[in-house]
Amino acid sequence: MSKPSSSAGALRAAPAVAIAVIGAVLLAAAGLMLSRPDVAAVGLPLAVWATLAVAAPSRERGIELSADADSGADSAALVDTLEVWSDAEAVELALVLSDGRMRRMLLPARARVVVKTKTQHSGPLPTLAVAARAVEADGALIGPPIEGPELIRSVPPTAGMLSELPLNWQLTGLHGGHDGDRQGQGGDFRDIHPFVPGDELRRVDWRATARAARRPGDLLVRRTDALSDASVVIAMDTADDLGTVVATWGRNDPARTGVTSLDHARAAARTIAEAATASGDRVSCHTLAQNGRSVRSGAGPRHLSRLVSAIAASGEGGDDARFRRTPPIPHGAIVWVLSTFFDGAATEIALTWRAAGHRVVAVDVLPALDETRLIPERQLALRVLLAERADMLEELRAAGIDTIAWHDDPATAVAVLVRAGRRRSGGRMP
Repeated sequence: MSKPSSSAGALRAAPAVAIAVIGAVLLAAAGLMLSRPDVAAVGLPLAVWATLAVAAPSRERGIELSADADSGADSAALVDTLEVWSDAEAVELALVLSDGRMRRMLLPARARVVVKTKTQHSGPLPTLAVAARAVEADGALIGPPIEGPELIRSVPPTAGMLSELPLNWQLTGLHGGHDGDRQGQGGDFRDIHPFVPGDELRRVDWRATARAARRPGDLLVRRTDALSDASVVIAMDTADDLGTVVATWGRNDPARTGVTSLDHARAAARTIAEAATASGDRVSCHTLAQNGRSVRSGAGPRHLSRLVSAIAASGEGGDDARFRRTPPIPHGAIVWVLSTFFDGAATEIALTWRAAGHRVVAVDVLPALDETRLIPERQLALRVLLAERADMLEELRAAGIDTIAWHDDPATAVAVLVRAGRRRSGGRMP
C-alpha cells in the first residue's frame, strides 16, 4: 500500500464563474437591444450562480488519498484501489493509467475507485498516478490541485515451459538428480570392478564373481555413477530495452513499442529458473549493471520466489550503467547470458566465462523487428547495427558458445542443446 497523501487549501472561484458572468452580461445586452426580456431572463440563473460563488466566504478543504495495489485474477491485469476522503462536497480526480491513458472523474467526498488495466509488459511499471482537487457549489469553487500517490509495481513475466535444460559437461556435485561422471551411489551402472578396501559388501555382485573371478576368494563389486547437482547462473544484460517497433526506439512509449527485449529477457530468466529449480538444481541470477541486483545461488520453492521477485524488479539500466566487475560463477556451472548483443560488453563477458571453462549459452532476446515507418537513413543505420550484431553472435559461436533466439521457439532450441550435450557425453548426461 502506498503512503497516503493529504493536503488542504482555500477554495477559489473556478474559471467557469467568469464564463458565467460573461454569458449573463451578453444575454442581458442582447435582451435590451432586441427588446426581449425573455432573452435577458435566461442569463439570470448564471448571474445568481456566479454571485453566490464570489460572495461565498473563503474556506479551506482537505483531501486524503491512499492507493493500494492488488493482484488481478488475470495475470495480465493490474488492479489498483484508490481511497478518497474529503470534507468538500465533491472531489475531481485525474488518473494516469499504466498504458498512458488519462481519465477524469467527479466523485463524492468519500469514495473508493477500483482501476483495472492490462499491460503487455513485465518489470517495474508505473501503474497509477493521481491528482485531485476539491469542488463545491456545483463546480463554482475549486481547491488547489494536489499530487496523489504514484504506484510503481514489479510485474512478473509469464513463464514458458522447458522440460529439460542442458548441463555443464562436467558436474562436480556429490548429490542431486543428474548422472555424474564419477563413481558414487544412486546413478546408472558404471562397471564391474575387483573388490578393494572401502567397498561395501552389499555391493558384491555374486553372479559376476561366480562367473568371472580369476582366483578363489576374489570378489567383484558392481559400481554405479554418482548423482550430481548442477549450478545454473542467469546473467541479464539490462542496458537496452528495445521494442518490436523500431520506430519507437529511444522513446518512452510503452503503448506502441510492442514486446520489448527486456520482456523477453525476464520471461527467459523466469522460465530457466523454474525449469532448473524443478530439477533440484541451484540457481543464481545477476543483473549486468552497476549496482545491479544479484540473487545468490540456492534451490527450492522459496528461493524461486526470490528469483522471480528479482527478475520482475529488473528494469532498463541505460548506457551509463555498465557493470564494473563480473559476478562470481561457481565451478562447473552453466551460464545463460541474456542480451540483445548490440554492443561488446555482454559478448566480452560471455567469452571470458567460456575461456574459464564454463559452458555458456547466449540467449538473443531481441524481438522480431517491425521496420515499417522508417525513413531510408534509419533503415540504413538499422542494417549496420544488425550486421555488427551478427558478427558478435558469430564470434560467440566460433568460441564454442551455444546461441539461441528466444522469440523463435525457445523450447525446441533448448531441446537441441540438450541432445547435443548427450551426444558429446557419449549418450549419458554429464
